[in-house]
Amino acid sequence: MIQHSVEEVGFRFSDIKILLISHAHFDHDAGAARIKQLTGAKYMVMDSDVTVVESGGKKDFFYAHTPGMIYPAAKVDRVLHEGDTVSLGDSVLTAHLTPGHTKGCTTWTMKVHENGQSYDVVIVGSPNVNEGYNLVNNAAYPQISSDYEKTFAVLRALHCDVFLGAHGSYYDMESKHARMGAGANPFIDPKGYQEYVKDREHAFRVELARQHAAAP
Repeated sequence: MIQHSVEEVGFRFSDIKILLISHAHFDHDAGAARIKQLTGAKYMVMDSDVTVVESGGKKDFFYAHTPGMIYPAAKVDRVLHEGDTVSLGDSVLTAHLTPGHTKGCTTWTMKVHENGQSYDVVIVGSPNVNEGYNLVNNAAYPQISSDYEKTFAVLRALHCDVFLGAHGSYYDMESKHARMGAGANPFIDPKGYQEYVKDREHAFRVELARQHAAAP
């Protein structure tokens, strides 16, 4: 499906040089081993997600024993750290560690230029608290709550013109795509980004309070 989508918009799949992910969950990295095999791309992953990626999900703090969440392991070629950049041609992406959803969840930023204007792009990894996540007294991930706090601090501090994310639903992709060409570019949406971050932080705090109240 990924190969078809790449080729459908006019690119050659074999030209892929670098493979990046947002975080080490199967719906974001399960095809990595196959893509590396087909393209020879260099796989670059945030440090705290490397063990999960290279174990095919078997070392995930939550989904390690969940059927359907395990996938072919893939070797990481470059271990990334907070603030590292990845460049190809004139494109430069900066990796921001936004942990919690996974230990190495990564939000990417870059600058793009169009019609003499410069725009800050933010590609959100994920600030979501998945169903079943234990935010209190989590033996498998003791710092999960404080990591989410760090994530929201990072996301609030980022300047965003173009709001993108690891899932289209984060930034209302389909609706915005349908409006392309009918006026201003709908993907230039700083207000939508701010509202999204505020909403996700509120959801986190509500869930954290609920779990604290239920804890013995």
